[in-house]
Amino acid sequence: MSIRGWLECDETQLATVQEIIATHDDDHYTNGWGSPRRHVNWIHYIFYGADIRESALDWFTDQIRAIARIPASDADGDLVQGLFLASHEVEGTTEWQVRDGQLFITPADIRHRYLDE
Repeated sequence: MSIRGWLECDETQLATVQEIIATHDDDHYTNGWGSPRRHVNWIHYIFYGADIRESALDWFTDQIRAIARIPASDADGDLVQGLFLASHEVEGTTEWQVRDGQLFITPADIRHRYLDE
């Protein structure tokens, strides 16, 4: 299964995201997480890209769900949000939306089929 995507958050939320990732560190799939070498402007981005075994899927979605639940850190009320595409050899590609404090998983648009080729 190939998973690739990103999360968007503010600086305060970023520290909590990093804590959640650290608590799930498995010294293998955790290495798929990355971030820019230097922060640019106001939004912080965290990226993930790796091929994982289906047996690790719950490990990964548990992290994403915990990250999605991080509360807003200021009066703007912005929660962590993001988008991932997960390609499965049999089930095809799904879109994972991180928004409104939750993880929503739906079939991906057919426009993304080229990623499965």
